[in-house]
Amino acid sequence: MAFKALFLSHAPDADYKKHRRTIDTGKYRLFTVVVKNQEEAVSVSKDLYEKEKIDAILLCPGFTHSDVAELFQALEGKVSVNVARGDGPSSQIAMEAMQRSHFKE
Repeated sequence: MAFKALFLSHAPDADYKKHRRTIDTGKYRLFTVVVKNQEEAVSVSKDLYEKEKIDAILLCPGFTHSDVAELFQALEGKVSVNVARGDGPSSQIAMEAMQRSHFKE
């Protein structure tokens, strides 16, 4: 049985039905989905838990502490919810790159 994880990221122009991929090594299955907002993140997470019984969710740094808590509660504490965070300089570099690409609406 494979360990199954979902990586969620935000993008203002995302279409979660289209912007998704799966990598399967046999022992590890990674689902990647890009969502527009928290509502989509919760919906996608619940759907993948029901269909695939994911073990963990990995979130991009754009998710807040409240978002993490909401996802954990929405999945009734059955799935590990983790956030990728960088140090101060790394976060600044990423924010500047996002601003250059007009990422934030």
